Amino acid sequence: MPTIEELKNTSETRICKAVFPNTTNHYDTLFGGTALQLMDEASFICATRFSRKKMVTVSTDKIDFNTAIPQGTIIELVARVDKIGRTSCVVKVDIFMEDMYSYKRSKAVTGFFTFVAVGDDKKPVAILND
Repeated sequence: MPTIEELKNTSETRICKAVFPNTTNHYDTLFGGTALQLMDEASFICATRFSRKKMVTVSTDKIDFNTAIPQGTIIELVARVDKIGRTSCVVKVDIFMEDMYSYKRSKAVTGFFTFVAVGDDKKPVAILND
């Protein structure tokens, strides 16, 4: 079995999207709810790749929308396991925004998502095999 650090490295998940008008609000910036949905998806994939178990989101914590993300930008979500418990893990997700026509890139959003590994009976199980 790989080490914890190897699992963290190989489970890191990156997703890129373009911010189109159908995902923006009346200020022409990315809807907060859309950002949260994308972050939950990226963190779920990361947690599942890390544990190779059935994972469910149990909480979100400290979502910081530092910068509005305008229409016409590219976003990259980067999800990485931050903490590990017996049956749970916390995944940190950053959203970086990039101008489509330059190399300018900055972090716009950061959040933490907690997942629990569950068995077929929907009860918590060990996240890693002992």
